[in-house]
Formats: sequence, C-alpha cells, structure tokens
Amino acid sequence: MLPWTLDGVDLGENLLEVGPGPGLTTDLLRMRFARMTSVEIDRALAESLQRRMNGSNVRVVRGDATVLPFESESFSGAVAFTMLHHVPSAALQDKLLAEVCRVLKPGGAFAGIDSVSGFRMRLFHIADTMVTVDPSTFARRLETAGFTRPSVELRPGKFRFQAYRPA
Repeated sequence: MLPWTLDGVDLGENLLEVGPGPGLTTDLLRMRFARMTSVEIDRALAESLQRRMNGSNVRVVRGDATVLPFESESFSGAVAFTMLHHVPSAALQDKLLAEVCRVLKPGGAFAGIDSVSGFRMRLFHIADTMVTVDPSTFARRLETAGFTRPSVELRPGKFRFQAYRPA
C-alpha cells in the first residue's frame, strides 16, 4: 500500500499525516521524513500513538482534520491512508480536503489511498462509519478543494490519489 501510494510524489521533509488511527503507517513513514505531525480525532488512538512516538520525530495532535489547528502553509506534504471513508459525510470530507490544501506550502503534495465500496468493505464496517469516496468524482472534488493536477488511479477494491497545492 505505502509504495504504491507514494510512488512518484515528493512530500518534502515536513509531513502531515491525517487520521493515522493506531499508527501503522506512522511507524513506516517516520523513517522517511525529518519531521512528521499526525492528526488523529479519536482520543484513545491519539494518546496511544503519542506515547509510542514520544521522543521521536513525530508530533501527535488530537484534532479534527476538518478544522486543522495549524497555520496556513505549515507542511511540505500530506498523506491520508484508508481514512477518508471514516469521515461521516461527503461535505465533511470536502472540508478536510480544503483544510489539507490550506496547510500545505505552495507546490506541496497530498497523496493517499482509500477503499472502494464492496461487500467485504460493508461487512467490515457494520458497526463503524463508512462513507466511501467515489473515485470517478474524486479528482473534481480535489480541484474544488483548491488542489491542482489531481490524479486518481483505481485498482480492485482501492484507489490512490495525488494532488498539489498551487505554486
């Protein structure tokens, strides 16, 4: 998942990770970047990740990615791994996209991956939030949020995306 998502994208040295959950991708990403900030809305997950990342190059912030607590142009790049479908509405997903664009430096890249709707996906999320993103309209949503050069690539069960804050 990680190599495919990050293939061909330069995220710079100061990375924002949106919705790391338990931090499985955080563990891998922190070795690739000088500085990282991971924003997690769930209190227990954020606290657990903070304890694990204490003393590392990762700052963990408990917060809502639809209202990021950072100044504009704070990060060189941003990532979101299989978390967009956990945002409870398309409107809030769009707000998250706009916030990520706001906090990226000009020319900064946003890359990620998410799952597409299917039987196994619905079964896995029976007692969980699941608002899947339509890959066929996602490039347009990224543009509406302020990004340029969006690309979306679909594979069975998932899609990856890349987009850039205008330089």
